[in-house]
Amino acid sequence: MIKRDSYLYRIVHHMWNGDIKVITGIRRCGKSVLLFDLFYNYLLLQGVREDHIIKIELDQRRYYKFRNPITLCDYVESIVVQNKEEKFYLFIDEVQLTTKVIDEENGGIEVSIYDMLNELKAHKNLDVYVTGSNSKGLSNDIATEFRGRATQIHVFPLSFAEFYSFVGGDERKALDTYMLYGGMPRLLALPDEKDKKDYLSSLYNELYVKDIVERNGIEREDLLNDILDFLASQISSLTNPTNIANALSSMKKEKVNSTLVSNYVKYIIDSFLVSMAKRYDVKGKTYFKYPNKYYYTDIGLRNARLNYRQYDPGHIMENIIYNELVRRGYSVDVGVVTDRARGANVQKEIDFVVNDADKKIYIQSAFQMDTDQKESSELASLMLTKDFFKKIIIRMDIPHHFYDDQGIFHCNLIDFLLGRVELF
Repeated sequence: MIKRDSYLYRIVHHMWNGDIKVITGIRRCGKSVLLFDLFYNYLLLQGVREDHIIKIELDQRRYYKFRNPITLCDYVESIVVQNKEEKFYLFIDEVQLTTKVIDEENGGIEVSIYDMLNELKAHKNLDVYVTGSNSKGLSNDIATEFRGRATQIHVFPLSFAEFYSFVGGDERKALDTYMLYGGMPRLLALPDEKDKKDYLSSLYNELYVKDIVERNGIEREDLLNDILDFLASQISSLTNPTNIANALSSMKKEKVNSTLVSNYVKYIIDSFLVSMAKRYDVKGKTYFKYPNKYYYTDIGLRNARLNYRQYDPGHIMENIIYNELVRRGYSVDVGVVTDRARGANVQKEIDFVVNDADKKIYIQSAFQMDTDQKESSELASLMLTKDFFKKIIIRMDIPHHFYDDQGIFHCNLIDFLLGRVELF
C-alpha cells in the first residue's frame, strides 16, 4: 500500500474542526483507501477503538439501506446519542449514491443526504468524513450545501513521486512508464502491459462514460464519446465549445450545437475526468472567456482513450506538470502576454501562471530546447512580462537545474516532479 502522506496530513490537520470533511476525486484514484485504510489505521494507532469508527460503504450491498438518508441518520444517531461522553468518527463512502426521500414524520418534506449530514454534524462527539467521485453528485457548491461548514480535500491519481516511491529503479525509465500509463493506483498490481491497457480502457468505457451518461441523462452518448476523443487529442492546446462543435459537425456530417457541446464538456469536468485552465492576461490582469486549455486528470486514461496512437511527449509533459501544480494546491492559469514590437500586437503564451496566495511564478514546459529558434520562442514570452516574478522553464533535455544569464531558472522535469527544487 502506498503512503499518501500529503493527503493523510491534510485529513489529520482538519480533524474535529467542526466541518464535514468531503474527500473528492475521480473514481478509482484511491479515495476509499485513503479514508478506510490509511486514515482508519492512523486512528487506531492513536488509540481510537474500532467500534468508535462507523464505516458505511454505500456501493456495498450490505449498506444499500443507508442510501436512504433518513435511515442512515437514524442509525448513526442511535450510536452517538447514547454515548455523548465518547468521541465517534463517521466514514461514508460514495455519498452521492444516496437519494432524496420524503420525511413523513416531519410534514412530508423532501430531505437529502446534505440535510442529514448537516444534522449529524451538530453532534459535538461526532466527526464526519465522506467521499464522492462526482462534483455534480456532491453539488457544484459543496460549501453551500453543507451550509458553509465543509472542508474539501481533493485526491488525484498517483503523482510521479508517489508512483516512483513504489516502483523505484531508474528514474527516467519510471518516468517513461508513468507518461504512458499514468498513475491509477491499481496499475501497480498489474505487471503485464496488456493488463494495464485493458484496465485503463475498462475504467474509461465501463465506469467513467457510463457514470457521466447516467448522472446527466445524456441522450447522445456518441457525441459525448466524440468530445472525449477531441479533448484527449487536444490536451495542452487552446480550444472552445464552438471549435469542438465545428470539428464534430464536419466529422459527423451533421449540425452539432455548440451549447450542447458546452454542456457535455461541463459534465466531463464535473466528473473530475478533465480539468480546464483559463487564459489570463498578465498585463491586463483579466481572464479571457475563450479559448481555454483542457488537461486530463490522469495521462494514462488520456492515452488509453486514444488507443496510444497520439503519444506526443511535449503535450503529455505539459499535462503532467499542470496536474502536479494543481495537486500541490496552487492556482494555475494559462498566461497571455502581448508583443507590441514593430507596431504589431501579437499574443504570446506562457504555459502556466502559478499563484500561491500573494506569490506568483511563471512556468514554461519545454520537452527539449535543441534549436536557437525553440530557445528564443520559450524565452520570449517570459521576458515580455517585464516584471520580477520568478521565471522557470521545465525541461527534459538537461541533467541538472541552473539559472541562465537572464535570470531564468531551468529545471529538469524529474527533479521538479520529485520535489528536489523549490518553486517559490
